[in-house]
Amino acid sequence: MYEAYFGLRGKPFQLNPDPSFFYGSRGHRRAMAYLEYGLHQNEGFIVITGEVGAGKTLLVRSLLEKLDPAKIVAANLVSTQIDADDILRLVAASFGIPSKNLSKSDLLLAIEAFLVSTTAAGKRALLIVDEAQNLTQRAVEELRMLSNFQLEDHALLQSFLVGQPEFRSIMQSPEMVQLRQRVIASYHLGPLDAAETQAYIEHRLTCVGWKGNPAFDPESMKGMFTFSQGIPRRINALADRVMLAAFLGENRRVTADMVDQIAAEMREEHVVPESVMSRPSPAFPSASLGAVAGVADLQRLLADPDAAKTLAAAGQGFDAVRFEERLALLERTLSTTLNAISQLIGAAQQQAAGSESGASTK
Repeated sequence: MYEAYFGLRGKPFQLNPDPSFFYGSRGHRRAMAYLEYGLHQNEGFIVITGEVGAGKTLLVRSLLEKLDPAKIVAANLVSTQIDADDILRLVAASFGIPSKNLSKSDLLLAIEAFLVSTTAAGKRALLIVDEAQNLTQRAVEELRMLSNFQLEDHALLQSFLVGQPEFRSIMQSPEMVQLRQRVIASYHLGPLDAAETQAYIEHRLTCVGWKGNPAFDPESMKGMFTFSQGIPRRINALADRVMLAAFLGENRRVTADMVDQIAAEMREEHVVPESVMSRPSPAFPSASLGAVAGVADLQRLLADPDAAKTLAAAGQGFDAVRFEERLALLERTLSTTLNAISQLIGAAQQQAAGSESGASTK
């Protein structure tokens, strides 16, 4: 919505991971170096962990874009709650190996045959498992067993395991000792610092043609870091809302007050779900706003005194006047845009009619 107003070619702070926006912070460069080192070793496991929104998936997609498909056959598997019975079929599906109605033994033979044929063709097989913290220990063990496939002295499969910090705890369990022995490198991707947060914001803006419009006050960048704590996904969410607010307010400069105001609004939006979910009550133990469906469920939620107090407190921070002002500004902006479009269409129709008239005269 605000892109045209600021002369941008696209949306700079989309939440969907896009490798074209990859920013090489110190942490991200080091994590990428570990992945590239793993590729050079062509064996074992590389483990990358990081907080939610730290940029792990973007890191993986950026790596996949660098790979030469003539040399490496890569499969990217995003795991959910997968147990040992399903992980092999998902691995097969990720590599395009038919697995319908195959027993486990036949499935293992099919995977091994694919890996052998891949190696014979002069290529290497790489399996990337994202959200690895969702794997059960039995599923992780199945992945370890796949690493046993070899042709002479060459490993047929290499695996990268990417997950949230809890996956480190899973790796440290006594049951994972054999897997740990196969890990050739691991790295934890931390948040950006204050300077990197500013550079990250400017980098993403520059990717879509930013020329300093809007300008960002130095204190506004500090506010961005304070709210986001250097987590890229939080930075994107806040920066997108700040850009929208600047557009609605017809501002060409982002101030610290503007950032603080938007950050406060975003905190308010998350107060109720977090409070209700973190403090279940005996009367309605599973209550959360995300689970509420319909008036009946809402009435049951409000029957809980603690939940009712939380909702009431959240409502005190709602500024109806400011909301109406911003909504009215948005309506005026949309109306102006629609009028401009209508005028352009009318002018184009008149020009087309004139061209047709001239052609018929000739």
